[in-house]
Amino acid sequence: MKILITGSDGFIAKNLIVHLKRDESMKLYLYNKNDSLNILKAYLKEVDFIFHLAGVNRPKNTKEFYKGNSNLTKIIVDTLIKNNKKTPVLLSSSTQSDLDNDYGKSKKEAEKLLLNYAKQTNSNIYIYKLPNVFGKWSKPNYNSVISTWCHNIANNLEIQVNNRNIELELVYIDDVIKSFIEKLTTQGHEQYFKIDTIYRKTLGEIEKLLYKFKDNRTSLVIPNVASGFERALYATYLSYLSRNDFSYKLKGYHDDRGTFYEVLKTLDSGQFSLSTTVAGVTRGNHYHHTKNEKFLVVKGEALIEFRHIVTNEKICYKVSDDKMEIVEMIPGYTHNITNIGKEEMILLLWANENFDQNNPDTYFLEV
Repeated sequence: MKILITGSDGFIAKNLIVHLKRDESMKLYLYNKNDSLNILKAYLKEVDFIFHLAGVNRPKNTKEFYKGNSNLTKIIVDTLIKNNKKTPVLLSSSTQSDLDNDYGKSKKEAEKLLLNYAKQTNSNIYIYKLPNVFGKWSKPNYNSVISTWCHNIANNLEIQVNNRNIELELVYIDDVIKSFIEKLTTQGHEQYFKIDTIYRKTLGEIEKLLYKFKDNRTSLVIPNVASGFERALYATYLSYLSRNDFSYKLKGYHDDRGTFYEVLKTLDSGQFSLSTTVAGVTRGNHYHHTKNEKFLVVKGEALIEFRHIVTNEKICYKVSDDKMEIVEMIPGYTHNITNIGKEEMILLLWANENFDQNNPDTYFLEV
């Protein structure tokens, strides 16, 4: 399939292009504001589908709204009609097309032009009145407040918050692209479309989350970023980190036994830690009433010993990096771990709760 993408150097287009390039059956024709209209008209004669994503939303003067939004759309539909083409067109419009401002008016005119084209040629059109779109590669101080705040916070710059109670309607770039691509094989008479997943968040909620993401490197506490808005916003925030700032150092604890590092703390699923132990050294000799842990030796050899604190029943496990084997630390058993190898032993630990200095639930008792 031959596909034309206007505004090919823009935020949405960049993400769309990456997805479409994974399909070798797609041949992409890319057009941006620096190309001549003759190139655009030549492409229009060739292609089977058009993603019309070009647009202007922060011009130096209001005339540019109409030049970049409605006028370019008119050139496209006029060229298609002149060449007896019935090419399907997807337009990225805006929820502001219903507002009485020059940006909204220019987007509304583009919609009307496309509706007339569909009526005249009986072609399929797909108009998306998009709210605020956020995600990777969005331009700071141009596309959205989220891109600006992500950029500033990730790069230690201040942000401006005038009213934390203002609520935004937001869609994530991956959801937008998924919906766009589906239209390549969609038939029907419907002409207006919405993104299925819409988030409504206040500026205060967004600000709070972004600073939690930033503070994660020192607090080690990560918000719930596995799904929903938090997942999308975290991915967006990370994309604005400086190329020299992808890594960060952990604070470790060193003694003659080895080292211990807290790696990551979650809000509701405990924490991950890492320890090293020199040959012949034993760690632990304590028990928990409720806290539980998982031990995984990722380098070296170790002996893990248990003793029931009431019955004195003993259990032991020999583990090593030859076999990825997790050993559970059971409440009510005092336990220890000894490096029985000749080299440093490295242990990955998970605890079901974050360490609380005031209530550690850890009691010394030799095995």
